[in-house]
This record gives sequence, structure tokens and C-alpha cells, in this order.
Amino acid sequence: MTADSSARIVVDRDRCTGIGICESIADDYFEVGDDGTLELARDQVPQSDLERLREAVRGCPARALTLAEQA
Repeated sequence: MTADSSARIVVDRDRCTGIGICESIADDYFEVGDDGTLELARDQVPQSDLERLREAVRGCPARALTLAEQA
């Protein structure tokens, strides 16, 4: 984790269905390809984006996203 990151995005690829709610909330972090595969543009989350990424995690109907937050 970089010095300015507060958390890391973790994707459970077995659960991800590629619906794209995460992308609609944080398109600078998530991109769902035409084949439904989720790609992360970056996985380190700075403090300034943490609440928005928590919203993306909560919005995932497949519960495929988690944030590994730094203590």
C-alpha cells in the first residue's frame, strides 16, 4: 500500500456478475468489459475516495467487492 492509500479494493471474481453498479459509482476505479469481466483501473484507495468506494462495495448485489482497510 502506498503511503497515501487508506484501503485496497478486493474483488471476488467467482462472485462478480459484471452488472456494473460499481462502475456507475466509481468509473475511475472500475470498468466492466463487454464480456462482463470487471477490471480495476487501480486498487489502492486514498482517504479522499474512501466513502465513495464504500458506497460501491455496499451497492454490489453479488457482494463481490470488499475494502481491505489499513489500520
